[in-house]
Amino acid sequence: MTFTLPRFFGSLGVALCAVLITTAPVQAQGTPQTVTDLAGRTVTLPAKVDRILLGEGRLLPALGVFERDDVARRLVGMMGDYETLDPAGYAQWRSRFPQLDKVPRVGRNNAGSFSDEQAIALRPQVAILGLASGHGPSKNDRETLARLEAAGIAVVFIDFRHDPLRNTPRSMELLGAVLGKRKEADAFNTLWRAQLERVESRLRTLPAGTRHPSVFLENRVGLADDCCATMVGLVGVLLDAAGAENVARGRIPGEHGTLNPEFLIATQPRLYIGTGIGSMATTEKSPLRIVLGADATPEAARASLARATQRRGIAQLEAVQQNGRAHAIWHHYYNSPFNVVAVQVFAKWLHPALFADLDPRATLQTLFTQFQPIPLTGVYWTSL
Repeated sequence: MTFTLPRFFGSLGVALCAVLITTAPVQAQGTPQTVTDLAGRTVTLPAKVDRILLGEGRLLPALGVFERDDVARRLVGMMGDYETLDPAGYAQWRSRFPQLDKVPRVGRNNAGSFSDEQAIALRPQVAILGLASGHGPSKNDRETLARLEAAGIAVVFIDFRHDPLRNTPRSMELLGAVLGKRKEADAFNTLWRAQLERVESRLRTLPAGTRHPSVFLENRVGLADDCCATMVGLVGVLLDAAGAENVARGRIPGEHGTLNPEFLIATQPRLYIGTGIGSMATTEKSPLRIVLGADATPEAARASLARATQRRGIAQLEAVQQNGRAHAIWHHYYNSPFNVVAVQVFAKWLHPALFADLDPRATLQTLFTQFQPIPLTGVYWTSL
């Protein structure tokens, strides 16, 4: 079954959002404010923020929650990872806001390419960076951080990747403070929490000792020819939240690694889930990539999953030989404020009876309708 992504939200209850905006009790307009970012740093922001720099281009959708009229209005610089890693997604934003192509790039798609000099020359008041980016400077890039701050740039760290279920609402609250749009942050977080609670509350009704379905989660299918890249971090965190037993847990070091195909064949996990980094443009050049995203069609998505599961090491899994047990999801949910959609999709695959009435398509459509300046297009998950 293939899903095209439409509406997004409902009712939650994760009260995780530690108050991260600390301002003086009564602030006169024009007074700088102090915030605590996701790295636990106390940062003083200008009273009025008109010039921002994005330390990762794929933060544009998060920025779009607050800047729906003109997402480039305050953007003086950004990394170039979005158009490289998700060209179909970036093309949709560029179509709505052509001025994005004129925003100077301060690097390509990895932290090492970030140019401190160019970033400083653009004179941003605030640099918004990912806590554990990988595709832009992170909290570990201390020299970069020191140079930016020495130039008078306030640096704030947000996080959708490292600890998404705790840090997504905190990050949106922080962005609301930076951009002077706290009401938008509150509205987003209310919906986000409600949708996560729909999953968590039902999982709590399972009998004690219930064993969750086992899953092999394949990372960025088709990026390499061989099998079997996997992860317990990134998308794996969202999978855990939906009630899964990730067969890679305890068997790989760090957030991602590679499993032995013989182990998978011997283990025979209940479900196979691959993450897709392909697009309609990659079908000929990289036919083993799973096609998902803003330009994908239901037919292309399903056909690409069928091709990918015929690879050696994967074709031998019972999960891909039986209907309804092989799936794929858009890889970039691991670094998106809309990550709760992936949790809902996983929940339906893992516990179909428990979540029979849950509609992730409706959740995503609501998200886009209420919080994005671009329409929802494409396909973001599919099944055989």
